[in-house]
Amino acid sequence: MLFWLADLSDGGGIFNLFRYITFRAGAAFFTALLFGFLFGRPLINLLRRRQRNGQPIRADGPASHLETKAGTPTMGGVLILGGLIVSTLLWARLDNPYIWMVLFVTLSFGAIGFADDYAKVSRNNVKGVPGRVRFGLGLLIAAVAGYWAASVHPEALTNQLAVPVFKSALFNLGILFVPFAMIVIVGSANAVNLTDGLDGLAIMPVMIAAAALGVIAYAVGRVDFTNYLDVHYVPGTGEILIFCSGLIGAGLGFLWYNAPPAAVFMGDTGSLALGGALGAIAVATKHEIVLAIVGGLFVVEALSVIIQVAYFKTTGKRVFLMAPIHHHFEKKGWAEPQIVIRFWIISLILALIGLATLKVR
Repeated sequence: MLFWLADLSDGGGIFNLFRYITFRAGAAFFTALLFGFLFGRPLINLLRRRQRNGQPIRADGPASHLETKAGTPTMGGVLILGGLIVSTLLWARLDNPYIWMVLFVTLSFGAIGFADDYAKVSRNNVKGVPGRVRFGLGLLIAAVAGYWAASVHPEALTNQLAVPVFKSALFNLGILFVPFAMIVIVGSANAVNLTDGLDGLAIMPVMIAAAALGVIAYAVGRVDFTNYLDVHYVPGTGEILIFCSGLIGAGLGFLWYNAPPAAVFMGDTGSLALGGALGAIAVATKHEIVLAIVGGLFVVEALSVIIQVAYFKTTGKRVFLMAPIHHHFEKKGWAEPQIVIRFWIISLILALIGLATLKVR
């Protein structure tokens, strides 16, 4: 919104700064961070009053969670979404279709997560919105987003699947592009949701992935960068950097209260929204495959659950001591901060590998 202040510039002066994506991205970061610091404690106090018993803890989870995490309020994702939305609306160009597509996915998945969290805390039960309902709504939202992205992509890239490193390798998915986008967005949302099981475990990898995708969005949105880096030019995606910067700022503001021991959990409100956002950004920038790299930790967490369930149904035995895989390491005796920090390191390494796909000629 504040981008329009650039019209007050005569080509120089302070208002000219508003023309630059990098300036507005930095402003979005600090806006979201300040939002978190200002409203974090009041929100947590409100959630504690409203949620007398906090987030219900699964009885079949690690025994230590029943003691250390019981009574902690959830729905902290509201704080993240608040900072993210305010900063994006203030600093991004609101005539950019990619911004609205990503915001649509983020808010829609956030609404699903909010309904699920509310159902859990109001009933004091780990069962919230039925899984089929959540999944079905997620697919519907992702279908709209996939069609939306395809309609605004440049004609040469519409319905195409781009392959990292090999710019000449494009696969025309045709009518299958929307189902493919649905898998990317819904898969990302649920993978982040599965990762959110320890204090601070999900939010830092989300921020790391958002930083990598933000750099990619900025690069593919500039024709000079795309020629230099040998990637496809997707005009308009540079504005997504502002969204990503706001996400990082909002995430840091939340992490201030979510660092062990957490004063609040993000809940499905945050994890589904942020995961959906990452998927939507990947679809918008034509970097769906790269998302599987920079978000590799989320992929591993989701695969550990799929493997565990499939193997148990087939053989009656377990591959992991407990799934998702972070609980496996808890069962092996790793301390929670040890798991969290090591997973952060893995996420950073994977993000750097993902960025390396932007090859320089």
